Amino acid sequence: MKFKTLGRTGIQVSEICLGTMTWGTQNSEAEAHEQMSYAVEQGVNFFDTAELYPVTPAGPETRGLTEDYIGTWLKASGKRDDIVVATKVSGPGRPYIRNGTPASPKTMREALEISLKRLQTDYVDLYQMHWPNRGHYGFRNSWTYDPSGQDRKAVPEELLAILEALGDFVKEGKVRAVGLSNDTAWGVMTMLSIAEKHGLPRLASIQNEYNFLYRQFDLDLSEIAHHEHVGLLAYSPLAAGLMTGKYLNGAKPDGSRLSINGDLGGRYTEYQEPAVAAYAKLAKAHGLDLAQMQIAFSLMRPFMTSVIIGATSMEQLKTNIGAKDVKLSAEVLAGIAKLHKIYPAPI
Repeated sequence: MKFKTLGRTGIQVSEICLGTMTWGTQNSEAEAHEQMSYAVEQGVNFFDTAELYPVTPAGPETRGLTEDYIGTWLKASGKRDDIVVATKVSGPGRPYIRNGTPASPKTMREALEISLKRLQTDYVDLYQMHWPNRGHYGFRNSWTYDPSGQDRKAVPEELLAILEALGDFVKEGKVRAVGLSNDTAWGVMTMLSIAEKHGLPRLASIQNEYNFLYRQFDLDLSEIAHHEHVGLLAYSPLAAGLMTGKYLNGAKPDGSRLSINGDLGGRYTEYQEPAVAAYAKLAKAHGLDLAQMQIAFSLMRPFMTSVIIGATSMEQLKTNIGAKDVKLSAEVLAGIAKLHKIYPAPI
């Protein structure tokens, strides 16, 4: 397992991060514990969760179970000091989370204190804003994204208040580093500028989606990652399972995410099928597992801090972690580049 530095914090994280969003719906507590133990045995020291989790589906009945399961494992294993724990505070729009209100210093403190209790720890290593209050192009919103209605005065003031709250958490020893998720190039640069001006915590990372079917990060955000040391924590590296090939030709395996939520968070469209089929053909031609080819490619990206994998079975987990040992040839990389030009944005 290789390790990367989280921003400029000095915190070392494994290049593969264990994602947890199925724990509490698709996975039991015992299964979650088994996944954590195996991942750590394989060199993973980085777990990512959120107050929102689990998903598939997400809702008030299960919200917080994922953090609960991590907390019981941390307590039972005695490995808290060995694990970099990342969690997130939700933005607006979820009625069952603080009535859907935007993130604010008050709601952020409420969320953090609850997360700490669930996780059975005194601090989190990385605290992330799950999505911005002002709107964003994540979660399939890129097709309708329009920032022209944002208030040019109010938004920076709100970002300052958020950073001040995060600064308080750091001073109190409850948070070690801070980051964003589902945010934009402007959002990252503005928060970096505010932090520098006011002596507030500097962003260490940004957690956005990245896979063969969704590669927006290759552009402006990759430049920011390089110059500002705000690396990517890539979520949905297999495009919610599409990049395993298991949904090709209309297949819908029992118990899969597609069988539960119907459209994979908007990813399951008519446009993804030919793209996935083409990548699957490329992998087969070179004797590669499609999922491992995808994860191995992501691990090679120069802006990548860690790839957040997720699994509902131990077999899937072993395959995903095993991608760290897969080397892609120049021929495979050329094939990937060609397919990206043919299918630049299928989801």
